[in-house]
Amino acid sequence: MTGATGLSRPDGSAAHAGVQGAADIAGAAAQVGVQEATDPATHVAVTEFTDSACPWAWGSEPAFRLLKHSLGPRVRWRRVFGILFDEDDDPAPDPDAEARWYERFIADVAVHTRAPYARRLRRLTRTSWPASLAAKASAEQGVDLAEHVLRRLRESTFVLGTPADSYAGVRDVVRGVPGLDLDRLLADMAAAGTRDAVRADRARTRRPIAQVLDLEGPGPHPGRAKEVGDGRRYALPTLLFDGPGGQVCVPGWQPVESYFEAARTAAAAPLPGPARMPARDALEQWRTLTGPELTVLTGASQPPAGAVRLDTGNGPLWLHPDEANTYPAIAELSRQPG
Repeated sequence: MTGATGLSRPDGSAAHAGVQGAADIAGAAAQVGVQEATDPATHVAVTEFTDSACPWAWGSEPAFRLLKHSLGPRVRWRRVFGILFDEDDDPAPDPDAEARWYERFIADVAVHTRAPYARRLRRLTRTSWPASLAAKASAEQGVDLAEHVLRRLRESTFVLGTPADSYAGVRDVVRGVPGLDLDRLLADMAAAGTRDAVRADRARTRRPIAQVLDLEGPGPHPGRAKEVGDGRRYALPTLLFDGPGGQVCVPGWQPVESYFEAARTAAAAPLPGPARMPARDALEQWRTLTGPELTVLTGASQPPAGAVRLDTGNGPLWLHPDEANTYPAIAELSRQPG
């Protein structure tokens, strides 16, 4: 499986490398030598353009989790919600046929990402707005809690198969997140300021930088800007790295070393390379792990003791026991046909 990265340096030049699946990403992570930062205060601002219903973004979670864990406080991470499915999109004339088409698309993406997907996608996401509003509003209750909420929102599509594309859907899938004030979240989702923030995210996603407008390259998802209406938007996911060394763009589905290289270039300084952690610590921190995440983050082939297995249409999702106790999808999935 080969392809090209869309890593763009400040001078507009592109670096090319192989596009990799989860096992290859893990191998690359082991090969990228650790470069200790000479200045622990070195900061790089990372902007992630994403959508909770995007399968490429879902499949990139192992690499992004590894990057955030390895660089720690040296990166300041901000998500921009690109609105993959807009409110004014025309409804599908045949909703079930549309769902089956997107289901096949997700499975095709998973050939490259090896990410789990639902046994059956009940419908195509009707609109990305509720999930994006929830993800944006949850940040008011803390960074770690916001990570947990967004993860549940992603899993609503790719594990449960019922996208959280309404207020009720959001409420059902995030209920039980430890520490979450659900009533406050729902109120904040409806606040004008939250909608303005997501509207600004949507607009920013539709102002891609010049380097990605005509990006060419082999591979399943090199990250060329997508045509939407009479304009363009960033391909999802896309990461922008900004620092003393300038701005570096890594769009689409890329090898893990592209992200570390981009961070070092933007920082104009040495930074740590990939740092693995024990499987039990990874599950304690993130509460759920896909098979690719277990491999990439820990190097382990087996989950830690006590992990709860939740089977999907493409491998297991491993849950922390406490997460399993409050996970809405478990009862739902138990009623779905195998």
